[in-house]
Amino acid sequence: MHRIVDVFPADAQDIPDEQWISYGLDRSWIPLSKDGRIRTRDLEIRPVLERSAVLFYLDNQQLRTLEMVERLDSHRNAIHRAVEKGGPAAYAVRTNGLDRTWP
Repeated sequence: MHRIVDVFPADAQDIPDEQWISYGLDRSWIPLSKDGRIRTRDLEIRPVLERSAVLFYLDNQQLRTLEMVERLDSHRNAIHRAVEKGGPAAYAVRTNGLDRTWP
């Protein structure tokens, strides 16, 4: 796992989403966001579309770090299957599993 804060200052708050998404995809990283609205914004989702990539987002922005880790870990196998399936695609990581929400 690569943390955006290790690459971009201030947790990439001043970096457009499409820039950090492109940065990660160019390194074969799978983007994970807490902002599901990315999938509805053409400019921000474009790197996923252009690279036929897969993006995951947590459906609850209020989760504590431990809750995020537990949720991702509990759905690890489903996440791996979604990545193997390929994209372009965006998935919500919900309490009860993954939900493909785009396109």
